[in-house]
Amino acid sequence: MACARVPLDELHVTELSGPQGKERTLPALHPDRKEERCFLTYKPPPEDGTSALVEEFLELGHFISEDLEWLLALPHDKFWCQVVFDESLQRCLDSYLRHAPRGLDPACLSSTPAVADMQRNIHRSVFMVFLRMATHKESKENFITPAVFAEIIYNNYLFDIPKILDLCVLFGKGNTQLLHKMIENIFSQQPSYYGDLNETIPSIIQVFDTILQKCGIQSDEAGASQPLKLNANKCLTTMTMPEEELADLVLYLCDTCTTVHSFLDIFPEACSTFKQHNFLNRLSTFYEMAVPDLEKAVKKRNFNKSLQEDTWRRVSHSRKKIVEIAHLLLQHTCLQPILEGSENMQSFVEDLLLTFTAFLQEKRFLADYDEQFPIADDISLLQQAFPHLDDTRTSYLLQGVESAWESVGKKRSFPSAISSANHSAGVKSKSGREKGASQKIEAGAMGVREELGGAEAMPDIPRKGDNGAVCTVSAGELESLLSHIRDLLPDLGEGFILACLEEYGYNTELVINNILEGKLSPSLDKLDRAMARPVKELPSVLSSRSNVFDDDEFDVFNRDRLDMNRVWKGRRQGESVRATLNDKQHIEEQRARYQAYQIVVDEIPITTDPSGDRDNAFAMDDYDDEYDDTYDVNQIGANDLDEEDELLNRRPFTTPQVLRTGKQAQVVEEEEEEEEDKDDAVRRDHFIQDPAVLRERAEARRAAMQSRKGYRPPPPSHVVGGPKGQGQVQETVLDRRRKEMNKSRGANHNRRTMADRKRNKGMIPS
Repeated sequence: MACARVPLDELHVTELSGPQGKERTLPALHPDRKEERCFLTYKPPPEDGTSALVEEFLELGHFISEDLEWLLALPHDKFWCQVVFDESLQRCLDSYLRHAPRGLDPACLSSTPAVADMQRNIHRSVFMVFLRMATHKESKENFITPAVFAEIIYNNYLFDIPKILDLCVLFGKGNTQLLHKMIENIFSQQPSYYGDLNETIPSIIQVFDTILQKCGIQSDEAGASQPLKLNANKCLTTMTMPEEELADLVLYLCDTCTTVHSFLDIFPEACSTFKQHNFLNRLSTFYEMAVPDLEKAVKKRNFNKSLQEDTWRRVSHSRKKIVEIAHLLLQHTCLQPILEGSENMQSFVEDLLLTFTAFLQEKRFLADYDEQFPIADDISLLQQAFPHLDDTRTSYLLQGVESAWESVGKKRSFPSAISSANHSAGVKSKSGREKGASQKIEAGAMGVREELGGAEAMPDIPRKGDNGAVCTVSAGELESLLSHIRDLLPDLGEGFILACLEEYGYNTELVINNILEGKLSPSLDKLDRAMARPVKELPSVLSSRSNVFDDDEFDVFNRDRLDMNRVWKGRRQGESVRATLNDKQHIEEQRARYQAYQIVVDEIPITTDPSGDRDNAFAMDDYDDEYDDTYDVNQIGANDLDEEDELLNRRPFTTPQVLRTGKQAQVVEEEEEEEEDKDDAVRRDHFIQDPAVLRERAEARRAAMQSRKGYRPPPPSHVVGGPKGQGQVQETVLDRRRKEMNKSRGANHNRRTMADRKRNKGMIPS
């Protein structure tokens, strides 16, 4: 019936149809080739074990199991026709994924052997159907083109993200490798599922936010994105909500955590997609806020014993799965690339350390995570894979883990994380630890010696700097020290760090060491570690301002009283405009100042009388050490085109015209007019020169230029000749003949020739 090595999407078959049995050719995937069969929807096993309900379940299970066995026995083309075009089959499969009991459900715990066997048969048949649906090539003869297979499963919703999640949680136990291969084939053949997964993760995060809201807890992310409702104070809490609602809430949480963990455990490639949505931090925050509240409610509330036990079992299971989800995300996005030695190892190390640092705020989550997956082991692996790891930073992280254990009141059942990390560091520092047992013992002894010499040998008395009270660093250096300590210890306030720096002489290493080891001075222990930085009091604006009018007679900021006689609006009483203009007092005040500049003395005799008064004389013979003789040897202005008199004589001082008296001003004006007349006689500026002179100069320049170039002017022409009728000389006749021969060379005599030339070139339409 089927041709060999032809994909199912290209295959055509010939079948008999109709009452007369006529043959017709159809594609192998066609709705008419689907068998008419009704698949029943699945219902979960009864919880109470009533005989009627058990018999009903066994009968329903028998029909479903028989139909699925029939489906699996169909050939390749018939199977895919039934899967693609039979809607009842898809309803049956969806109902099983939705209602099949999970691991903690009562139906799985308390079921009769007959019910368990029937459930096991249906479970196996459903899994085999999905496994066959996820396979595009069953044999060399039965296969589908990969591109067409991707379109079939995606467009017909044979698989989607909720179905894949349910497949993982239902069939993951014992079928991990087979499920991983199945889901990997689905995602590799149809990459659009990665986009669907990217859109599904916010819905999963919304589940945790909804649980917080139902518990009456407002998360930071939800509070930042949505406004607080007016009736939020009426919201029920875990201690006040009904028992059934609390049980449903815990069931919802348990189902979500179990499903997500199963999916990430079977398909680790999805961890990177979850990480892009900051899923790990949201999960740790939810754990810190919701899990203690739920545990408290389940412990302290008095309700049905069996329901309380089941709820407590689900809460404990959810706690474990949340921690395992966090470990899976860290394992596959950070630790595994580091151990594999990827190229950008430093970025993965930094990402892991930042994640652990973010966990320090979630004390309960950090303690529970460290109990299942010790962080000291991860730090030890980092130190082996990345030798340049900052020891101060790792010590801070391990100290934070110790603080988390102490804050939740838990005791370790294994050695301290810090001591084990130090021991591993000591073992690591000894080269060649793999060479024998003796070297391992020696390395362990070295680690013990390093611990004794480093931690126990250090005195308990906190060390203090030399100049704790005096700031010896600049403002920029102080900010750098603050940021350095804040990067390592983000939970400390800047005010507390400043106090520690002042106490220990601004030695950051000493401050960090004493904080981590708890050896601060008693004065610092009394301070609040979250203390903010003191705010500097800014000086008053009025006291710090600077102005050109400071301390004058109208400075109201520095004077309490002003002379109000100097302040008026408009024209002063008793004054006129003419009197104001005639007031020349300011000119008289400036006249004495300018008269002092008229006294110019070239040489001043020095008094030689020993009894004479030298106060008013100039001591010219004293050498002035401040005198600048840089330019004494230079002839300043010697090359200027000035006259000799102007260089040797000093320019006379000119009194400003406004300061001259009437007679003095008239004399000075007459002297200036005489000097101007003399200068005009010597040098007169001709605004318009004689054109004839200009032409002569131009002709002379032209002749000089032609003579330099060797230009020989043409001989003079005698075309004009003498008067008509009296005969012409031989030169005139020759010149006229030459002109007649060459007259077509210029002027307007060659217009026909030029017109023909333009027409030949297409410039003139013909």
